[in-house]
Amino acid sequence: DARLNESGGGLVQAGGSLKLSCLASGLRFGFDNYGLSWFRQAPGKEREVVACISANGKRTQYSDFVQGRFVVSRDDGQESMHLEMNSLKPEDTALYSCAAATNFYCTGDWEAASSYRFWGQGTQVTVSA
Repeated sequence: DARLNESGGGLVQAGGSLKLSCLASGLRFGFDNYGLSWFRQAPGKEREVVACISANGKRTQYSDFVQGRFVVSRDDGQESMHLEMNSLKPEDTALYSCAAATNFYCTGDWEAASSYRFWGQGTQVTVSA
């Protein structure tokens, strides 16, 4: 069975940094054939996309609120994706989840959760003021 497992969340002060990781296993067509995204959901708010990296790793997309603070990357050899988050703000507090889609290049509906088939359970990020 395909699985995505997130790690790296925690409590950090505003202005601090965290690096999230998403480790994949059991993806049928090989990890490098999947586009990957990070989503987040804060209490009482809708889930929103944070960043996307394409199946070939050559294209990345970020939501406007990232404003150059986050960097998404992937390591196909380790079947993992990472999100390095800097200059964190209290409004970044949320449950962060990774998602995967086959042969996905972060185009079209890359911001839509419905574009992704596989999801992890999430890792909590809390940023204190």
